[in-house]
Amino acid sequence: MAISADILRGYTDTIILTQLSQGDSYGYRISREAAQMTQGGLEMKEATLYTAFRRLEGSGMITSYWGDEQSGARRRYYTITPLGLEKLHQDRLVWQETRQMLDMLIGGE
Repeated sequence: MAISADILRGYTDTIILTQLSQGDSYGYRISREAAQMTQGGLEMKEATLYTAFRRLEGSGMITSYWGDEQSGARRRYYTITPLGLEKLHQDRLVWQETRQMLDMLIGGE
């Protein structure tokens, strides 16, 4: 079952920051890993992803650099900053609280 874009809209930055907390990456890889981890339930559109990258970079949460590809096209890689790591920590706390409230309201575990 695909996840509604409305539900994910508020979590795009957190998903990206989570992926980058595991190491530097680029847009296509982040999108592909999200799809694999959710067994195809989450497809991050390219426009959404790159809008989020610009927003996160503009706010100092990530930085970018051009990779030195030996074969194929050059890729823009993204790195999480200390500010981004702090934001990710805060987002995870908010997610835990949100999930608890939604479980109470909707009838989770």
